[in-house]
Amino acid sequence: MRTFEYTAPQNTDEAMLRLGSDPGARILAGGTNLVDLMKLGVVAPTTLVDIGGLSLDDVTITETGALRIGANVPNSDLAAHPLVRSRYPVLSQALLAGASGQLRNMATTGGNLFQRTRCPYFMDPGKACNKREPGTGCSAVNGLNRDMAILGASDKCVATHPSDMAVAMAVLEPDLDVLGPAGPRSVPFDDLYRLPGEQPQLDTTLDRDDLVTSLTIPDNPAAQFSTYRKVRDRASFAFALVSVAAILDVEDGVVTDVRIALGGVAHKPWRARRAEEELRGKAVDRAEFARAVDAELSDAKPLSSNGFKIPLVRSVVTQALMGLVDEQEASR
Repeated sequence: MRTFEYTAPQNTDEAMLRLGSDPGARILAGGTNLVDLMKLGVVAPTTLVDIGGLSLDDVTITETGALRIGANVPNSDLAAHPLVRSRYPVLSQALLAGASGQLRNMATTGGNLFQRTRCPYFMDPGKACNKREPGTGCSAVNGLNRDMAILGASDKCVATHPSDMAVAMAVLEPDLDVLGPAGPRSVPFDDLYRLPGEQPQLDTTLDRDDLVTSLTIPDNPAAQFSTYRKVRDRASFAFALVSVAAILDVEDGVVTDVRIALGGVAHKPWRARRAEEELRGKAVDRAEFARAVDAELSDAKPLSSNGFKIPLVRSVVTQALMGLVDEQEASR
C-alpha cells in the first residue's frame, strides 16, 4: 500500500474543502471496499477524507412522508430499522443479502452505492482492464466471464455492479442529496449510474469531489408488497449471479403497477422498464410474467460462459412476482 494522507473533517464544509484541494483525494466512509482496493494496488489515493465522524446517520420521515436516510447510516442499522422493514421490505431484504454481518456493521448507505465491481480482472493490477486502466483492454470478454454482464455491456467492459442495496434502490427511486463545488443539488437515482460505453472507468455521473449526504425515498404504499431475491454460488458472503428487486400492485387480478430491477446482469442496477410496460394492465399470470421478462431480455448478449443467466433471470423474476401476488392475496 502506498503512503497517503489522512484527514477526518469536522463538518461537510471542511470535507468539501479537502476534496477540492487535492485531485487525488478520495472519500472514506466504512472502508469495506476502498481499503481492499488500496491493499491490492487497484487505487492509490493521495488523501483519504474520512467522513465517518460526520452527523449523517439519521433515518427520519419528512413532511411529505418520504424516508430520508443519512449517508453514514450503517447497512445493519438500516436493514433493521422498523420503518424500512414495514414500508420498504425490499430494501431490508437486499441489505441482509449482502456481505456478512461484520461488513454490514461497517458499510454505510452512501458507501454501498459507490462500491466498485468485483470483476477479478479489475481487482488484479497484473491483468488488462479498461475500467482500472483505460485503453488496456477487457480481459473478461474472452476470459473468465461466468459472472459478467449480459445487458448494456460494451466491448470495452463487461463487468457487473456488485451492490445488492442499489438494486433495491432502483425500484424505490430515491433522490440523492449531493454537495458539490457549486453547492447542494438533488440527483435522481435513475441518473446516478452509467453504462460502460467508451468510458468504463466512470461508474457514475457524479464527480470525484461530490459528496452524497443523504437519500430520500418517496412514500409509496405499494412498496409494502416488495421483495428481493438473490441467486449466488453459496448461501452467504457471495455476490449475485442474478438478483431481482420487485414491487407489485394488483387489483382484481390485474397488475396496476410494477417495478422490477435486476442485479448481476449489467454494469449498473438494471431497471427492467420494458418488462414493466408489458405487465401493466395485464392479468396476473405466471406465463405472462415470463413473457414480459423475455421481452426485457431480447437484447441480452451473453458471453461464452454466462448464457445460463437468461433462463435464470426469467425464473427468478417470475417466482418473485408470483410470491408478491400470493402475499397480497393473503393480506386481504
